[in-house]
Amino acid sequence: MAGFEIIEDANNYESIVGRQNDDEVILLVPEPIRIRGVGHLTLFGLTNKFDTEFPTSLSGKLAPEEFSSMLKRVNKILGRTLPLNIRWLLCGCICCCCTLGLSMWPVVYLNKRSKVAIEKLLDAENHNVFHKLGLHWKLSKQLINSSNMMEYVLLIEFRPKQVIYKPD
Repeated sequence: MAGFEIIEDANNYESIVGRQNDDEVILLVPEPIRIRGVGHLTLFGLTNKFDTEFPTSLSGKLAPEEFSSMLKRVNKILGRTLPLNIRWLLCGCICCCCTLGLSMWPVVYLNKRSKVAIEKLLDAENHNVFHKLGLHWKLSKQLINSSNMMEYVLLIEFRPKQVIYKPD
């Protein structure tokens, strides 16, 4: 047993962990991946479809089939709720003068319900699958580059790995 040497993978450890000095350890986490909406219809920043193209930065961390099935479920929720929201928006615009704007409240409520349904799906899948893989999905509001408008995007954040080399 004395002839065996312990070999540490120092390069892999340093790629995950950055050091300022011997006492402090800083975890380096890559930038989150943004999945923007590609649908032809956007209502209050929420589009009716997200892009299902597999990003190359997720290769080796997530299977393309799992990624596409997750986005299909999100797109299914959007496809089910957004046409109803559009109908209520048109109805609200027609009746807006008579109701002093109160006819727009159902549209706001239905849009909020759509966001909550997507967030519930993402939370359930994060808890069951993605946190074990070191990923965290969330729906986030972001500024569009070309204007002052906001849109909802799906963010895939990388969770830092636990450092087990350094004692408590």
